[in-house]
Amino acid sequence: MDIKQLKAIVTVAEVGSVTRAAELLHLVQPAVTRQIRTLEQELGIDLFERTGQGMRLTEAGATMVDRARRALTELERARAEVQPTPGKVAGIVTVGLLESISDLLAETLVTAIARDHPGVELRLMTAYSGHLQQWLDQGDVDLTLLYDLNSTPSLHALPLARERLWVVAPASAGLRNDRPVPFREAASHPLVMPTQGHGLRSLIDAAAVRAGSSMDIVVQTNSMRVQKQLVLAGHGWTVLPGVGIAEDVVHGTLSAAPLSEPDVWRSIALVTPRAGRTPAAVKVVAGELIQQVNSAVAQGRWPSAQLPVAEARAGLE
Repeated sequence: MDIKQLKAIVTVAEVGSVTRAAELLHLVQPAVTRQIRTLEQELGIDLFERTGQGMRLTEAGATMVDRARRALTELERARAEVQPTPGKVAGIVTVGLLESISDLLAETLVTAIARDHPGVELRLMTAYSGHLQQWLDQGDVDLTLLYDLNSTPSLHALPLARERLWVVAPASAGLRNDRPVPFREAASHPLVMPTQGHGLRSLIDAAAVRAGSSMDIVVQTNSMRVQKQLVLAGHGWTVLPGVGIAEDVVHGTLSAAPLSEPDVWRSIALVTPRAGRTPAAVKVVAGELIQQVNSAVAQGRWPSAQLPVAEARAGLE
């Protein structure tokens, strides 16, 4: 098994065609076919099904491609780290960003890293908290923002901010930021909610218990964008973090008010693995991400967010 074989199976899996993969790899088609067949012979199992529509991964092939992609990524990172420009930090850093705050932080983070650390290559992965934690556990991301997570024996969590949840309704409802809405009032309307198991949904369910209120949930979705679309279409009200609906409120497409009785807050932490050495490139990206969060809160670009008071805000150990 060699690097050329790994590149071949990953590329074919991504494009679904040996011909197209050969073009991307700057090889002739028989060379790519030979690399795949040689690897299959070494493993004693088919990695692809050859169909009239192209190359389709077998179950074993999907597993192999997943591992091969990670191995190639680690090799790229090692090359970047051991061949840096003297005096400059270099390397590949994969960052997990929560969907609800990616618009707030992604562009400013990329701009700052490109300006101050041009030798660092950023790879941004956006998803919900549960997916990001899974990717962190699997080693697919180097650091990530997560909700309501404390440090564990395997993970280091640095609290960065806490934000309040808001009731969101069509503009015609006339909700205002200076008039909090009790949970019972919000629950009297049909509700568009995140799916079960979503971190935001867990907070809302807990608030319902504290308020002693049942909810009339008409639809569940794992997409914040779909939540807002359904509210805009009149299917019900919803609950979202302020950062996710600030622009909609400014443009007058939705109205929103802080949730109250009870107030509901969630915390945002920067999370990294405890095991292994933390590369210099990861450290500088973590430091910049902390600065970007501080700036967004201080400048009022993160609605209803607060910096933690008693938590250590120094860089990663």
